[in-house]
Amino acid sequence: MKLTKYLVLKHFLSFFISVSSREAESFKEQGNAYYIKKDYSEAFNYYTKAIDMCPKNASYYGNRAATLMMLSRHREALEDSQQAVRLDDTFMKGHLREGKCHLSLGNAMAASRCFHRVLELEPDNSQAQQEVKNADSVLEYEKMAELGFEKHDFRMVVFCMDRALESASACHRFKVLKAECLAMLGRYPEAQSVASDILRMDATNGDALYVRGLCLYYEDCIDKAVQFFVQALRMAPDHEKARLACRNAKALKAKKEDGNKAFKDGNYDAAYELYSEALTIDPNNIKTNAKLFCNRGTVGSKVRLKHTAIEDCTKAVKLDETYIKAYLRRAQCYMDKEEYDEAVRDYEKVYQTEKTKEHKHLLKNAQLELKKSKRKDYYKVLGVDKNATEDEIKKAYRKRALMHHPDRHSSASAEVQKEEEKKFKEVGEAFTVLSDPKKKSRYDSGHDMEDDTGNMGDFDANNIFKAFFGGGGGQGYSFEANQSSGPGNFFFQFG
Repeated sequence: MKLTKYLVLKHFLSFFISVSSREAESFKEQGNAYYIKKDYSEAFNYYTKAIDMCPKNASYYGNRAATLMMLSRHREALEDSQQAVRLDDTFMKGHLREGKCHLSLGNAMAASRCFHRVLELEPDNSQAQQEVKNADSVLEYEKMAELGFEKHDFRMVVFCMDRALESASACHRFKVLKAECLAMLGRYPEAQSVASDILRMDATNGDALYVRGLCLYYEDCIDKAVQFFVQALRMAPDHEKARLACRNAKALKAKKEDGNKAFKDGNYDAAYELYSEALTIDPNNIKTNAKLFCNRGTVGSKVRLKHTAIEDCTKAVKLDETYIKAYLRRAQCYMDKEEYDEAVRDYEKVYQTEKTKEHKHLLKNAQLELKKSKRKDYYKVLGVDKNATEDEIKKAYRKRALMHHPDRHSSASAEVQKEEEKKFKEVGEAFTVLSDPKKKSRYDSGHDMEDDTGNMGDFDANNIFKAFFGGGGGQGYSFEANQSSGPGNFFFQFG
Protein backbone atom coordinates (compact mmCIF):
# COMPACT_ATOMS: atom_id res chain seq x y z
CA MET A 1 0.00 0.00 0.00
CA LYS A 2 2.78 2.38 0.99
CA LEU A 3 4.75 1.43 -2.11
CA THR A 4 1.72 2.14 -4.28
CA LYS A 5 1.31 5.63 -2.76
CA TYR A 6 5.02 6.31 -3.25
CA LEU A 7 4.90 5.31 -6.91
CA VAL A 8 1.81 7.44 -7.50
CA LEU A 9 3.42 10.44 -5.86
CA LYS A 10 6.61 9.92 -7.84
CA HIS A 11 4.69 9.64 -11.06
CA PHE A 12 2.73 12.80 -10.22
CA LEU A 13 5.91 14.74 -9.43
CA SER A 14 7.55 13.56 -12.63
CA PHE A 15 4.48 14.61 -14.56
CA PHE A 16 4.39 18.01 -12.79
CA ILE A 17 8.08 18.61 -13.41
CA SER A 18 7.67 17.65 -17.03
CA VAL A 19 4.74 20.02 -17.43
CA SER A 20 6.60 22.79 -15.58
CA SER A 21 9.68 22.31 -17.73
CA ARG A 22 7.64 22.46 -20.90
CA GLU A 23 5.82 25.55 -19.66
CA ALA A 24 9.11 27.15 -18.55
CA GLU A 25 10.60 26.43 -21.97
CA SER A 26 7.54 28.01 -23.54
CA PHE A 27 8.05 31.14 -21.45
CA LYS A 28 11.73 31.16 -22.40
CA GLU A 29 10.91 30.90 -26.10
CA GLN A 30 8.44 33.77 -25.80
CA GLY A 31 11.10 35.76 -23.95
CA ASN A 32 13.55 35.05 -26.77
CA ALA A 33 11.03 36.30 -29.31
CA TYR A 34 10.53 39.56 -27.46
CA TYR A 35 14.30 39.90 -27.01
CA ILE A 36 14.80 39.62 -30.77
CA LYS A 37 12.15 42.32 -31.23
CA LYS A 38 14.11 44.46 -28.70
CA ASP A 39 11.08 44.55 -26.41
CA TYR A 40 13.31 43.94 -23.41
CA SER A 41 10.67 44.68 -20.76
CA GLU A 42 8.40 41.92 -22.06
CA ALA A 43 11.38 39.61 -22.53
CA PHE A 44 12.28 40.21 -18.87
CA ASN A 45 8.74 39.31 -17.79
CA TYR A 46 8.74 36.00 -19.66
CA TYR A 47 12.24 35.02 -18.48
CA THR A 48 11.08 35.74 -14.93
CA LYS A 49 8.08 33.43 -15.48
CA ALA A 50 10.45 30.74 -16.76
CA ILE A 51 12.65 31.13 -13.65
CA ASP A 52 9.59 30.94 -11.40
CA MET A 53 8.67 27.64 -13.04
CA CYS A 54 12.25 26.24 -13.03
CA PRO A 55 14.46 28.18 -10.55
CA LYS A 56 17.39 25.80 -11.01
CA ASN A 57 17.93 26.42 -14.73
CA ALA A 58 21.14 28.41 -15.31
CA SER A 59 20.27 29.46 -18.87
CA TYR A 60 17.11 31.23 -17.74
CA TYR A 61 19.12 33.40 -15.37
CA GLY A 62 21.65 33.96 -18.15
CA ASN A 63 18.94 35.11 -20.55
CA ARG A 64 17.37 37.42 -17.99
CA ALA A 65 20.82 38.82 -17.22
CA ALA A 66 21.27 39.63 -20.93
CA THR A 67 17.88 41.40 -20.92
CA LEU A 68 18.70 43.38 -17.79
CA MET A 69 21.97 44.49 -19.39
CA MET A 70 20.02 45.83 -22.36
CA LEU A 71 17.78 47.70 -19.90
CA SER A 72 20.94 49.19 -18.26
CA ARG A 73 20.07 47.45 -14.99
CA HIS A 74 23.61 46.18 -14.61
CA ARG A 75 23.58 45.41 -10.88
CA GLU A 76 20.53 43.18 -11.24
CA ALA A 77 22.09 41.62 -14.34
CA LEU A 78 25.24 40.89 -12.30
CA GLU A 79 23.17 39.06 -9.66
CA ASP A 80 21.44 36.93 -12.30
CA SER A 81 24.66 36.04 -14.11
CA GLN A 82 26.32 35.12 -10.80
CA GLN A 83 23.35 32.88 -9.95
CA ALA A 84 23.66 31.29 -13.38
CA VAL A 85 27.31 30.29 -12.86
CA ARG A 86 26.57 29.11 -9.31
CA LEU A 87 24.06 26.71 -10.80
CA ASP A 88 26.44 25.70 -13.61
CA ASP A 89 30.11 26.65 -13.35
CA THR A 90 30.67 25.48 -16.94
CA PHE A 91 28.07 27.92 -18.28
CA MET A 92 30.35 29.97 -20.53
CA LYS A 93 27.78 32.65 -21.39
CA GLY A 94 27.08 33.14 -17.70
CA HIS A 95 30.75 33.88 -16.96
CA LEU A 96 30.96 36.15 -19.99
CA ARG A 97 27.91 38.14 -18.91
CA GLU A 98 29.13 38.37 -15.33
CA GLY A 99 32.41 39.79 -16.62
CA LYS A 100 30.61 42.34 -18.78
CA CYS A 101 28.49 43.45 -15.83
CA HIS A 102 31.56 43.83 -13.63
CA LEU A 103 33.28 45.84 -16.37
CA SER A 104 30.25 48.06 -16.99
CA LEU A 105 30.13 48.79 -13.24
CA GLY A 106 33.85 49.65 -13.19
CA ASN A 107 35.23 46.53 -11.48
CA ALA A 108 37.84 45.68 -14.10
CA MET A 109 39.76 43.18 -11.94
CA ALA A 110 36.66 41.06 -11.25
CA ALA A 111 35.73 41.33 -14.92
CA SER A 112 39.15 40.09 -15.96
CA ARG A 113 38.79 37.00 -13.72
CA CYS A 114 35.47 36.16 -15.36
CA PHE A 115 36.85 36.54 -18.87
CA HIS A 116 39.82 34.33 -18.04
CA ARG A 117 37.40 31.67 -16.76
CA VAL A 118 35.66 31.82 -20.15
CA LEU A 119 39.03 31.26 -21.84
CA GLU A 120 39.62 28.25 -19.60
CA LEU A 121 36.37 26.80 -20.86
CA GLU A 122 36.85 27.96 -24.46
CA PRO A 123 40.45 29.07 -25.19
CA ASP A 124 39.66 30.42 -28.65
CA ASN A 125 36.73 32.59 -27.58
CA SER A 126 37.49 35.83 -29.45
CA GLN A 127 34.92 37.85 -27.51
CA ALA A 128 36.52 36.93 -24.19
CA GLN A 129 39.98 37.73 -25.59
CA GLN A 130 38.80 41.24 -26.60
CA GLU A 131 37.08 41.79 -23.26
CA VAL A 132 40.31 40.95 -21.41
CA LYS A 133 42.01 43.71 -23.37
CA ASN A 134 39.16 46.11 -22.53
CA ALA A 135 39.46 45.29 -18.83
CA ASP A 136 43.23 45.83 -18.93
CA SER A 137 42.70 49.20 -20.63
CA VAL A 138 40.24 50.29 -17.94
CA LEU A 139 42.74 49.35 -15.22
CA GLU A 140 45.44 51.35 -16.99
CA TYR A 141 43.21 54.42 -17.34
CA GLU A 142 42.33 54.13 -13.64
CA LYS A 143 46.02 54.27 -12.71
CA MET A 144 46.67 57.23 -15.02
CA ALA A 145 43.67 59.08 -13.60
CA GLU A 146 44.85 58.49 -10.03
CA LEU A 147 48.28 59.96 -10.85
CA GLY A 148 46.69 62.87 -12.73
CA PHE A 149 44.44 63.71 -9.77
CA GLU A 150 47.42 63.72 -7.39
CA LYS A 151 49.21 66.17 -9.72
CA HIS A 152 46.04 68.30 -10.16
CA ASP A 153 46.13 67.49 -13.87
CA PHE A 154 42.35 67.48 -14.07
CA ARG A 155 42.23 67.52 -17.87
CA MET A 156 44.17 64.26 -17.90
CA VAL A 157 41.74 62.73 -15.42
CA VAL A 158 38.73 63.74 -17.54
CA PHE A 159 40.42 62.24 -20.61
CA CYS A 160 41.14 58.96 -18.79
CA MET A 161 37.63 58.70 -17.38
CA ASP A 162 36.09 59.32 -20.81
CA ARG A 163 38.16 56.46 -22.21
CA ALA A 164 37.37 54.17 -19.27
CA LEU A 165 33.64 54.93 -19.49
CA GLU A 166 33.60 53.61 -23.05
CA SER A 167 33.82 50.15 -21.46
CA ALA A 168 32.52 50.96 -17.95
CA SER A 169 29.45 52.95 -18.97
CA ALA A 170 27.53 52.28 -15.73
CA CYS A 171 30.36 53.08 -13.33
CA HIS A 172 29.19 55.85 -10.99
CA ARG A 173 32.65 56.09 -9.44
CA PHE A 174 34.24 57.03 -12.78
CA LYS A 175 31.43 59.47 -13.57
CA VAL A 176 31.75 61.20 -10.20
CA LEU A 177 35.52 61.53 -10.59
CA LYS A 178 35.03 63.01 -14.04
CA ALA A 179 32.38 65.41 -12.73
CA GLU A 180 34.60 66.51 -9.84
CA CYS A 181 37.48 67.26 -12.23
CA LEU A 182 35.15 69.14 -14.59
CA ALA A 183 34.16 71.28 -11.61
CA MET A 184 37.83 71.89 -10.77
CA LEU A 185 38.32 73.01 -14.38
CA GLY A 186 35.43 75.46 -14.11
CA ARG A 187 33.25 73.46 -16.51
CA TYR A 188 30.31 73.62 -14.11
CA PRO A 189 27.37 72.90 -16.48
CA GLU A 190 29.05 69.69 -17.66
CA ALA A 191 29.87 68.65 -14.11
CA GLN A 192 26.31 69.38 -12.98
CA SER A 193 24.91 67.34 -15.87
CA VAL A 194 27.00 64.27 -15.01
CA ALA A 195 26.12 64.49 -11.30
CA SER A 196 22.43 64.96 -12.06
CA ASP A 197 22.40 61.87 -14.30
CA ILE A 198 23.75 59.82 -11.40
CA LEU A 199 21.24 61.25 -8.93
CA ARG A 200 18.36 60.41 -11.27
CA MET A 201 19.40 56.77 -10.96
CA ASP A 202 20.52 56.93 -7.33
CA ALA A 203 19.20 59.89 -5.30
CA THR A 204 21.23 58.80 -2.26
CA ASN A 205 24.63 58.89 -3.98
CA GLY A 206 26.77 60.96 -1.58
CA ASP A 207 29.53 61.52 -4.14
CA ALA A 208 27.12 62.96 -6.71
CA LEU A 209 25.51 65.19 -4.05
CA TYR A 210 29.00 66.42 -3.13
CA VAL A 211 29.78 67.28 -6.76
CA ARG A 212 26.49 69.18 -7.13
CA GLY A 213 27.42 71.16 -4.03
CA LEU A 214 30.96 71.70 -5.30
CA CYS A 215 29.68 73.24 -8.55
CA LEU A 216 27.38 75.62 -6.65
CA TYR A 217 30.20 76.47 -4.25
CA TYR A 218 32.57 77.33 -7.10
CA GLU A 219 29.83 79.41 -8.75
CA ASP A 220 29.60 81.46 -5.53
CA CYS A 221 26.16 80.08 -4.60
CA ILE A 222 27.43 79.22 -1.15
CA ASP A 223 24.13 78.82 0.72
CA LYS A 224 22.80 76.28 -1.81
CA ALA A 225 26.18 74.53 -1.86
CA VAL A 226 26.10 74.03 1.91
CA GLN A 227 22.68 72.37 1.60
CA PHE A 228 24.09 69.78 -0.83
CA PHE A 229 27.18 69.18 1.33
CA VAL A 230 24.96 68.60 4.37
CA GLN A 231 22.79 66.20 2.36
CA ALA A 232 25.88 64.33 1.13
CA LEU A 233 27.08 63.95 4.74
CA ARG A 234 23.64 62.69 5.74
CA MET A 235 23.93 59.94 3.10
CA ALA A 236 27.64 59.31 3.72
CA PRO A 237 28.69 60.53 7.21
CA ASP A 238 32.37 59.72 6.55
CA HIS A 239 32.57 61.74 3.32
CA GLU A 240 35.69 63.81 4.12
CA LYS A 241 35.61 65.90 0.94
CA ALA A 242 32.04 67.00 1.64
CA ARG A 243 32.95 67.77 5.27
CA LEU A 244 35.96 69.91 4.25
CA ALA A 245 34.03 71.70 1.49
CA CYS A 246 31.16 72.45 3.87
CA ARG A 247 33.57 73.89 6.45
CA ASN A 248 35.35 76.00 3.80
CA ALA A 249 32.06 77.28 2.37
CA LYS A 250 30.82 78.43 5.77
CA ALA A 251 34.17 80.03 6.67
CA LEU A 252 34.41 81.79 3.31
CA LYS A 253 30.91 83.20 3.58
CA ALA A 254 31.52 84.45 7.13
CA LYS A 255 34.83 86.16 6.29
CA LYS A 256 33.42 87.80 3.18
CA GLU A 257 30.38 89.11 5.03
CA ASP A 258 32.58 90.43 7.87
CA GLY A 259 34.76 92.19 5.29
CA ASN A 260 31.71 93.73 3.61
CA LYS A 261 30.41 95.00 6.97
CA ALA A 262 33.78 96.52 7.89
CA PHE A 263 33.90 98.26 4.49
CA LYS A 264 30.40 99.68 4.89
CA ASP A 265 31.34 100.93 8.35
CA GLY A 266 34.36 102.74 6.87
CA ASN A 267 36.84 100.48 8.67
CA TYR A 268 39.01 99.96 5.61
CA ASP A 269 42.05 98.45 7.36
CA ALA A 270 39.89 95.76 8.94
CA ALA A 271 38.08 95.13 5.65
CA TYR A 272 41.40 94.71 3.84
CA GLU A 273 42.59 92.16 6.42
CA LEU A 274 39.32 90.21 6.38
CA TYR A 275 39.30 89.96 2.57
CA SER A 276 42.95 88.85 2.69
CA GLU A 277 42.13 86.15 5.24
CA ALA A 278 39.19 84.97 3.13
CA LEU A 279 41.50 84.58 0.13
CA THR A 280 43.59 81.99 2.01
CA ILE A 281 40.64 79.66 2.72
CA ASP A 282 40.33 77.94 -0.68
CA PRO A 283 42.57 78.88 -3.62
CA ASN A 284 40.43 76.67 -5.89
CA ASN A 285 37.28 78.78 -5.51
CA ILE A 286 37.95 80.98 -8.52
CA LYS A 287 34.74 83.02 -8.72
CA THR A 288 34.54 83.85 -5.04
CA ASN A 289 38.24 84.69 -4.90
CA ALA A 290 37.85 86.96 -7.94
CA LYS A 291 35.17 88.87 -6.04
CA LEU A 292 37.36 89.01 -2.94
CA PHE A 293 40.28 90.45 -4.94
CA CYS A 294 37.95 93.03 -6.48
CA ASN A 295 36.55 93.93 -3.04
CA ARG A 296 40.07 94.31 -1.68
CA GLY A 297 40.93 96.44 -4.71
CA THR A 298 37.96 98.67 -3.86
CA VAL A 299 39.40 99.10 -0.36
CA GLY A 300 42.75 100.03 -1.91
CA SER A 301 41.15 102.66 -4.11
CA LYS A 302 39.36 104.12 -1.08
CA VAL A 303 42.62 104.59 0.83
CA ARG A 304 44.34 105.99 -2.29
CA LEU A 305 46.54 102.94 -2.88
CA LYS A 306 45.79 102.93 -6.60
CA HIS A 307 48.69 100.69 -7.56
CA THR A 308 47.61 98.04 -5.04
CA ALA A 309 44.00 98.37 -6.19
CA ILE A 310 45.04 97.83 -9.82
CA GLU A 311 47.05 94.73 -8.85
CA ASP A 312 44.09 93.22 -7.03
CA CYS A 313 41.69 93.93 -9.89
CA THR A 314 44.18 92.38 -12.31
CA LYS A 315 44.26 89.23 -10.15
CA ALA A 316 40.45 89.23 -10.20
CA VAL A 317 40.19 89.31 -14.01
CA LYS A 318 42.90 86.67 -14.34
CA LEU A 319 40.71 84.37 -12.27
CA ASP A 320 37.49 85.36 -14.04
CA GLU A 321 37.84 87.00 -17.45
CA THR A 322 34.10 87.76 -17.52
CA TYR A 323 34.10 89.75 -14.26
CA ILE A 324 32.87 93.18 -15.46
CA LYS A 325 33.01 94.82 -12.03
CA ALA A 326 36.75 94.17 -11.74
CA TYR A 327 37.42 95.73 -15.17
CA LEU A 328 35.36 98.80 -14.21
CA ARG A 329 37.18 99.18 -10.88
CA ARG A 330 40.59 98.86 -12.53
CA ALA A 331 39.65 101.28 -15.30
CA GLN A 332 38.61 103.89 -12.73
CA CYS A 333 41.94 103.45 -10.95
CA TYR A 334 43.75 103.96 -14.26
CA MET A 335 41.69 107.11 -14.83
CA ASP A 336 42.64 108.40 -11.39
CA LYS A 337 46.30 107.75 -12.19
CA GLU A 338 45.88 109.43 -15.60
CA GLU A 339 46.92 106.20 -17.33
CA TYR A 340 44.30 106.68 -20.01
CA ASP A 341 45.55 104.10 -22.54
CA GLU A 342 44.99 101.33 -20.00
CA ALA A 343 41.64 102.78 -18.93
CA VAL A 344 40.41 102.85 -22.53
CA ARG A 345 41.41 99.19 -23.02
CA ASP A 346 39.43 98.14 -19.95
CA TYR A 347 36.37 100.19 -20.88
CA GLU A 348 36.49 98.77 -24.42
CA LYS A 349 36.48 95.25 -22.95
CA VAL A 350 33.50 96.15 -20.77
CA TYR A 351 31.55 97.76 -23.61
CA GLN A 352 32.16 94.80 -25.92
CA THR A 353 30.71 92.54 -23.24
CA GLU A 354 27.81 94.71 -22.10
CA LYS A 355 26.76 97.45 -24.53
CA THR A 356 24.93 99.71 -22.06
CA LYS A 357 24.59 103.51 -22.19
CA GLU A 358 26.58 103.83 -18.99
CA HIS A 359 29.48 101.77 -20.34
CA LYS A 360 29.43 103.71 -23.61
CA HIS A 361 29.62 106.98 -21.66
CA LEU A 362 32.55 105.72 -19.56
CA LEU A 363 34.40 104.61 -22.70
CA LYS A 364 33.85 107.93 -24.49
CA ASN A 365 35.00 109.86 -21.42
CA ALA A 366 38.18 107.76 -21.20
CA GLN A 367 38.83 108.24 -24.92
CA LEU A 368 38.38 112.00 -24.50
CA GLU A 369 40.81 112.10 -21.58
CA LEU A 370 43.27 110.04 -23.62
CA LYS A 371 43.00 112.50 -26.50
CA LYS A 372 43.46 115.41 -24.12
CA SER A 373 46.50 113.75 -22.56
CA LYS A 374 48.21 113.62 -25.97
CA ARG A 375 48.11 117.45 -26.25
CA LYS A 376 50.26 119.88 -24.34
CA ASP A 377 48.95 120.11 -20.79
CA TYR A 378 48.67 123.87 -20.38
CA TYR A 379 47.68 123.50 -16.75
CA LYS A 380 50.92 121.65 -16.04
CA VAL A 381 52.89 124.20 -18.05
CA LEU A 382 51.63 126.98 -15.75
CA GLY A 383 51.70 124.75 -12.68
CA VAL A 384 48.04 125.27 -11.79
CA ASP A 385 45.07 123.05 -11.02
CA LYS A 386 42.42 122.43 -13.68
CA ASN A 387 39.97 124.38 -11.55
CA ALA A 388 42.28 127.41 -11.21
CA THR A 389 40.67 130.85 -11.19
CA GLU A 390 41.50 133.68 -13.59
CA ASP A 391 43.66 135.39 -10.97
CA GLU A 392 45.52 132.16 -10.22
CA ILE A 393 46.23 131.68 -13.92
CA LYS A 394 47.58 135.27 -14.19
CA LYS A 395 49.80 134.84 -11.14
CA ALA A 396 51.12 131.55 -12.49
CA TYR A 397 51.88 133.12 -15.86
CA ARG A 398 53.72 136.04 -14.21
CA LYS A 399 55.86 133.64 -12.23
CA ARG A 400 56.65 131.23 -15.08
CA ALA A 401 57.18 133.93 -17.70
CA LEU A 402 59.75 135.67 -15.55
CA MET A 403 61.38 132.33 -14.71
CA HIS A 404 61.87 131.28 -18.35
CA HIS A 405 62.34 134.67 -20.10
CA PRO A 406 65.29 134.39 -22.53
CA ASP A 407 66.93 137.56 -21.20
CA ARG A 408 67.24 135.95 -17.81
CA HIS A 409 69.37 133.18 -19.30
CA SER A 410 71.47 135.23 -21.71
CA SER A 411 74.73 134.14 -20.13
CA ALA A 412 73.80 130.44 -20.02
CA SER A 413 74.98 127.84 -22.51
CA ALA A 414 73.35 127.70 -25.94
CA GLU A 415 71.60 124.46 -24.99
CA VAL A 416 70.09 125.95 -21.83
CA GLN A 417 69.06 129.10 -23.68
CA LYS A 418 67.27 127.03 -26.31
CA GLU A 419 65.43 125.00 -23.66
CA GLU A 420 64.38 128.08 -21.69
CA GLU A 421 63.19 129.82 -24.85
CA LYS A 422 61.03 126.76 -25.61
CA LYS A 423 59.55 126.84 -22.13
CA PHE A 424 58.95 130.59 -22.36
CA LYS A 425 57.02 130.05 -25.56
CA GLU A 426 54.94 127.20 -23.99
CA VAL A 427 54.10 129.44 -21.04
CA GLY A 428 52.86 132.07 -23.49
CA GLU A 429 50.77 129.47 -25.36
CA ALA A 430 49.26 128.21 -22.13
CA PHE A 431 48.35 131.69 -20.95
CA THR A 432 46.87 132.62 -24.34
CA VAL A 433 44.49 129.66 -24.15
CA LEU A 434 43.64 129.55 -20.45
CA SER A 435 43.11 133.31 -20.09
CA ASP A 436 40.55 133.34 -22.92
CA PRO A 437 37.21 131.84 -21.73
CA LYS A 438 36.22 130.57 -25.19
CA LYS A 439 39.60 129.00 -25.92
CA LYS A 440 39.75 127.54 -22.41
CA SER A 441 36.32 125.96 -22.87
CA ARG A 442 37.33 124.39 -26.17
CA TYR A 443 40.58 123.17 -24.65
CA ASP A 444 38.80 121.65 -21.62
CA SER A 445 36.37 119.84 -23.90
CA GLY A 446 39.27 118.03 -25.56
CA HIS A 447 39.80 120.23 -28.61
CA ASP A 448 43.37 120.32 -29.92
CA MET A 449 44.17 124.03 -30.09
CA GLU A 450 46.96 123.48 -32.59
CA ASP A 451 44.32 122.32 -35.10
CA ASP A 452 42.68 125.74 -35.04
CA THR A 453 43.05 128.00 -38.03
CA GLY A 454 45.56 130.50 -36.83
CA ASN A 455 48.09 127.89 -35.69
CA MET A 456 49.32 128.33 -32.14
CA GLY A 457 52.86 128.08 -33.44
CA ASP A 458 52.50 131.43 -35.24
CA PHE A 459 52.08 133.64 -32.17
CA ASP A 460 54.90 135.70 -30.56
CA ALA A 461 55.46 134.92 -26.88
CA ASN A 462 57.32 138.23 -26.43
CA ASN A 463 54.25 140.18 -27.56
CA ILE A 464 52.14 138.38 -24.96
CA PHE A 465 54.79 139.13 -22.35
CA LYS A 466 54.91 142.82 -23.29
CA ALA A 467 51.14 143.08 -23.28
CA PHE A 468 50.90 141.43 -19.87
CA PHE A 469 53.66 143.50 -18.23
CA GLY A 470 52.79 146.70 -20.11
CA GLY A 471 56.04 146.85 -22.05
CA GLY A 472 54.30 148.57 -24.98
CA GLY A 473 52.65 151.20 -22.80
CA GLY A 474 55.65 153.17 -21.52
CA GLN A 475 56.48 150.84 -18.65
CA GLY A 476 59.80 149.36 -19.75
CA TYR A 477 61.28 146.17 -18.36
CA SER A 478 64.77 144.71 -18.37
CA PHE A 479 66.83 141.93 -16.83
CA GLU A 480 70.13 143.10 -15.29
CA ALA A 481 72.94 141.10 -13.86
CA ASN A 482 73.37 141.16 -10.08
CA GLN A 483 77.13 141.43 -9.83
CA SER A 484 77.23 140.67 -6.15
CA SER A 485 75.61 137.33 -6.64
CA GLY A 486 77.83 136.15 -9.45
CA PRO A 487 77.38 135.66 -13.17
CA GLY A 488 74.15 134.22 -14.52
CA ASN A 489 71.96 135.72 -11.76
CA PHE A 490 69.38 138.28 -12.88
CA PHE A 491 66.55 140.29 -11.46
CA PHE A 492 63.58 141.75 -13.30
CA GLN A 493 63.33 145.54 -13.17
CA PHE A 494 60.36 147.64 -14.30
CA GLY A 495 61.23 150.96 -15.96
